[in-house]
Amino acid sequence: MSDQPENLTLVYLRRLDGKMDQVIESLGDLKRRVTALEIQVGNLAATEMSHYANTNLRIDHLESRLERIERRLDLQHA
Repeated sequence: MSDQPENLTLVYLRRLDGKMDQVIESLGDLKRRVTALEIQVGNLAATEMSHYANTNLRIDHLESRLERIERRLDLQHA
């Protein structure tokens, strides 16, 4: 009679082991996906900052051109 409970325990332990392997595999997949999302968000933020900087550079350039035109035409700011 002592053989059956021991075997039953081993059966349950093997099932738990198999399920744990599935959980560990799923967790690894989720970690990889979260890392990929973090990289994409970082790239998106960097791209947005680059566009912002380029826009500011163009505005600065336009401002200097406008000031030069105003000086040539002797226009004064109101």
